[in-house]
Amino acid sequence: MCSSPDSKKMRIKATSELLVLLLIATLPSLAQNKQTPAPLIPTPIEQGDKLFEQMKYPEAIAAYSKDSNNAEAQWKISRGNVCYADIITKDREYYYIKAEKAARSCVKINPKLSYGHSWLAASLGNLAMYQGSRTKVMLCNEIKSELDKALALNSKDDIALSIYGSFYHALGNISWLERNLAMLFLGGIPEGGYEDSEKYFLKAIQVSPTTMRHWYELGKMYKSWGKEDKAREAFLKAQKCPIKLASDKEHLQIIANYLKDNQ
Repeated sequence: MCSSPDSKKMRIKATSELLVLLLIATLPSLAQNKQTPAPLIPTPIEQGDKLFEQMKYPEAIAAYSKDSNNAEAQWKISRGNVCYADIITKDREYYYIKAEKAARSCVKINPKLSYGHSWLAASLGNLAMYQGSRTKVMLCNEIKSELDKALALNSKDDIALSIYGSFYHALGNISWLERNLAMLFLGGIPEGGYEDSEKYFLKAIQVSPTTMRHWYELGKMYKSWGKEDKAREAFLKAQKCPIKLASDKEHLQIIANYLKDNQ
């Protein structure tokens, strides 16, 4: 028995309507499949960076250590140990040694990463405080070598520039007699002094003008140089910088005391 044309049209219409209903019914499930993806789990370096910004240095170091084969993680471990040692009163040398070890690991993994050399110089500079004269001279030459490597890789590495400023500040504090004795008995130390220190601090400030450390150390150098007006000016600039490191809080207190005593 043949169907009439009208019955065929009705079946086609009914089929079309059914397909539309089925399509509508599947839309919610399609929408569910297009939900916002779950947030990505932060990498160890991202976790560490967040903790470092919060000045939680041991926790940041622990996070970075989860990716210990990464050169960036290693120089950040070094940085974390230096920053932590700067604010504690006991076992500071222990953390500077850990900082040196991490920085050397960074340099070994990737010798072309400037911050590895910068933080190696920083850790060695701090460790020099605990050493005898001969070892200090040896470290002095290695610090200069590491800073030169850092700046050859990145001339705008403000950490290396600032540490170079501190390096020449220390050399400026060495008397003529001490320098000649070092030459006679220890093989000599690099040339340089306050003028070189000023040059490097100003370069660091040009790269990162809101880093308190640069202004604070510049002020200390001017104070050693006997340029009290310039020291005061640098300290006032340091006061206006944001607090980025836990040691910045101590620096602000030292500045406040200095300004009060030198009104």
